[in-house]
Amino acid sequence: MIMLTRLNGATFALNPDLIERAEATPDTVITLVDGKHYLVEEPLHVVIERMQHARAAVLAEVAAVQAAPPVPATPYESRHEARRSAEADADDQAGEVIPMRRNP
Repeated sequence: MIMLTRLNGATFALNPDLIERAEATPDTVITLVDGKHYLVEEPLHVVIERMQHARAAVLAEVAAVQAAPPVPATPYESRHEARRSAEADADDQAGEVIPMRRNP
């Protein structure tokens, strides 16, 4: 999210992924993919810088998550996986399938 200021002084957060285009006319006009327009106080180059920083932050977070060691399973997950494995073994040993209803 990027923080911007409306012409009336109110600040708001905007998802940069929804921006279709931004232009200076001389006010900065941001057009979203759904056609909505926002007039903001920030000059165009500041809007672009904030978008770049927001995207860089997302990429840095992804890189940090990928570089982190895997989280060990919680006791619940371990029991759950063990039960699922036991059920799969029982299914393998079940043998012949007996239908619930016999056709005459």
